[in-house]
Amino acid sequence: MDSVQKDRNMALEIARLVDRRGGNCYYVGGLVRDTLMQRECKDIDIEVHGIAPAELEKILDSLGERISIGESFGIYNIKGYSLDIAMPRKEENRGRGHKDFDVFVDPFIGTEAACRRRDFTFNAMLQHVISGEIVDHFGGREDLEKGILRHVNDSSFAEDPLRVLRGAQFAARMKLEIADETVKLCRGMDLSALPKERIFLELEKALLKAEQPSIFFEVLRNMNQLGHWFPELEALIGVEQSPRYHAEGDVWTHTMMVIDEAAKLRHKARQPLAFMLVAVCHDMGKAICSEEKDGVIHAYGHETKGLPLIESFMQRISNETELIKYVLNLSKLHMQPLTKARAHASIKSTNKMFDQAIDPEGLICIGLADDRGRITAEPKEPGEDFLYERLELYREYMARPYVMGRDLIEAGLKPGREFTEILGYAHKLRLAGVDKETAMKQVLGFARKLK
Repeated sequence: MDSVQKDRNMALEIARLVDRRGGNCYYVGGLVRDTLMQRECKDIDIEVHGIAPAELEKILDSLGERISIGESFGIYNIKGYSLDIAMPRKEENRGRGHKDFDVFVDPFIGTEAACRRRDFTFNAMLQHVISGEIVDHFGGREDLEKGILRHVNDSSFAEDPLRVLRGAQFAARMKLEIADETVKLCRGMDLSALPKERIFLELEKALLKAEQPSIFFEVLRNMNQLGHWFPELEALIGVEQSPRYHAEGDVWTHTMMVIDEAAKLRHKARQPLAFMLVAVCHDMGKAICSEEKDGVIHAYGHETKGLPLIESFMQRISNETELIKYVLNLSKLHMQPLTKARAHASIKSTNKMFDQAIDPEGLICIGLADDRGRITAEPKEPGEDFLYERLELYREYMARPYVMGRDLIEAGLKPGREFTEILGYAHKLRLAGVDKETAMKQVLGFARKLK
């Protein structure tokens, strides 16, 4: 039995015991939505109505080891299950932040009042665990069928600014149109007090789960909500490019196209999320270095001049050092793969490029996404076969025996301030494909010259 079925069986057992005590048990949230959309959902959440918290606790204790995830919030689990068990609750806002709420458990509030506190109509549906009946007070099923994302309640929705980001990522993942009244409401909400971790989580869902992650950013643009968390992206709107190479329009349009092309390749990257963030960030430098000279628009050096902007953006949304390092590394190198492919660069040159990249295959993929995410009258030479052949060759070179530090020590060299320089020279010979025996002689000769 898989874990999902195991959780469903437990939900049914809880529902039967709740029913005997005069209560009702409902599936809630994404499970109901995804069931109607015929999408797989592994998260099983239930909500128990009509019995007191103490009575529910007795039921759970009779079925296994009860875990109180948030007892004051009426949220429980049973050890060995991934089933979230909650009671209806009311919330009162007392501040601007995502967590600035006072929460009160009220199992007798009724299904309509319980659903009114949810974000969107398609998340405000319930399904009775025993009978399978759908409870839909706010037209979620109809909105789902029409492909519309609509908020449930003006006042409760506006109390949680994170819902702006949730709306954007739902729209991206499920290709939904956002209702005009929801867009209007979102335009007036302040996102500045949200913690970066929550922003990042919604961004991650859009970048990794949507076929067209650009919808996430387009929705935020339409809501006028790029400014606080994504100002470097907003700055790309209206930045012109050379029509010869970028007939698609401004840098914003190009970036959105690259993001969607990158989504087709993200499975090949060593770190898919970091790879997608490279697609988001790669041309941020064009906002500060694009200029027109002799009637031609260019952005020389944007891949390096934009690094401080990229770093500022990444630090705003994440504290993960290795993630930031990956994004900066591939953003800096993103122009090189196609440039070298079109020039049929030497093996030594492509080896050096791959050696500089944290993720060599990810670098190829971002180069391909960058090229595919534009419209040009110029003939495109894909270069994909050339780059993958060179990547295979680079890996073969790296698998050969090579001069290491211990080899130099055995040859009589002592570690010192020149040792790093000597090892660097040995590595250059390795990238050039020089066999170990020949390289050893050349390295020792280089060491003698240093002395």
